[in-house]
Amino acid sequence: MTPNRKKLLDMIVDPDTAYNTDEAALAPTRLAAAQELFAERVNQIPLLKRMADEAGITSIEKFADLVPLLFAHTAYKSYPASLVDKGRWDGLLKWLNTLSVPDVTQVDVSGVNDLDEWLDRLWAAGFHVMATSGSSGKCSFLTHTPVDQELKRRHFKYTMAWPDQVLDNNHAVFWTGQLEGPNSACESAQFAVKDWARPGEFYHLAKEPLKISEVSKMATMRKRMADGSASPEEIMAFEDDVAKKAKRGQEESIEFADKVLDSRHEPVYLMGFWGPVLAIVARAKERGIGPGEFHPDSLIGVGGGVKGIPLPEDYKEQVAEFFGDVKRINTYAMTEMTQAMPNCEVGNYHIPPALVVLLLDDLGENLLNPEGDYEGEITGRFGFLDLAYEGRWGGLITGDKVTIDFSSKCGCGRAGPVLKDTITRFAQAGEEDKVSCAGTIDSYIRGRVDE
Repeated sequence: MTPNRKKLLDMIVDPDTAYNTDEAALAPTRLAAAQELFAERVNQIPLLKRMADEAGITSIEKFADLVPLLFAHTAYKSYPASLVDKGRWDGLLKWLNTLSVPDVTQVDVSGVNDLDEWLDRLWAAGFHVMATSGSSGKCSFLTHTPVDQELKRRHFKYTMAWPDQVLDNNHAVFWTGQLEGPNSACESAQFAVKDWARPGEFYHLAKEPLKISEVSKMATMRKRMADGSASPEEIMAFEDDVAKKAKRGQEESIEFADKVLDSRHEPVYLMGFWGPVLAIVARAKERGIGPGEFHPDSLIGVGGGVKGIPLPEDYKEQVAEFFGDVKRINTYAMTEMTQAMPNCEVGNYHIPPALVVLLLDDLGENLLNPEGDYEGEITGRFGFLDLAYEGRWGGLITGDKVTIDFSSKCGCGRAGPVLKDTITRFAQAGEEDKVSCAGTIDSYIRGRVDE
């Protein structure tokens, strides 16, 4: 770990200072840390080397130099689908190697039958590869090292409950998803168990481990149904399987909701998606339990999970009213980013010291506010360099449309800039997100895999 990176990352153990340090004071250290990281990674990650050579960048002299080095968010699912369809697991390793610091091609994948077994082999070899949900039909795969996981856990501990500091194991922890699986949501639940749960007081809704192969197959099937390529027999079998899982899930949901509600007079930490949490609210009404009965030291963190799920227009208001005066957890986070951004009292997201935020134009080609001297709000595409990663390059152009207030002070009184809570996507479900570098990255990676 280089000195400037370590300095910035270690600031998180004092979050009140970390999230209230003047941008002008952080910028020189961030720039130096970016150069340190680039100097290490450029000869370790083939794709980064190719992009640096094409852009003629040999060092990071200013933040704009990072823009041509950011990977498109689609890069981590740029493998040919045929590698999975035909079980070419060694080819999939070769693809992953173009995006990773460690050499993953030596992992033994003989006898692997599906994505879950492929991931199991990687984890057993010390490569903690995380997978996204794959709503487009393909999952993204992102290499993490054990060091990456420890840094992420530390950041999680000091950030998730901020601006309230809750650092004790005094809660019954509830999670509305699976506990086991190579997914950042499962990982966050495991962190919560270690950092906040009383011994034996952890409960999760979905009992079966998360299977990436099943997630991928389901996404692929939904895509085929939408484009008309699925046969009637395939659709019937798929819908029958979905109905059986839904029935089993409904039974588990009632049991889980009752346990949450029975624990409401003691501190709880509830992590979950909007749909399952609304089910808890509905169950409370059935049992005659009114709003505001939860212990005031409870931590309630709800978000995500709204794609394709019919929710009432006031679903956020319903949840807020029901849980009442508790400690709220709200962060801007993603699988591709180790360092989540916490929400302050006035609803803005604050930037961790070791996260270099880069606000880009729509195509991800140019840095908005390149001189860093603008005071006010600008809307653009969210890009970043996460300085925490040891397993891969942390520079990414996302699909998120964000507004950043570059004022020196947030409305909460702490230092800016901050992200406004108005985040949307550039492309809606089923649409292609046009990032200018995506095609170049995709063709380069495919060329390397086909060699």
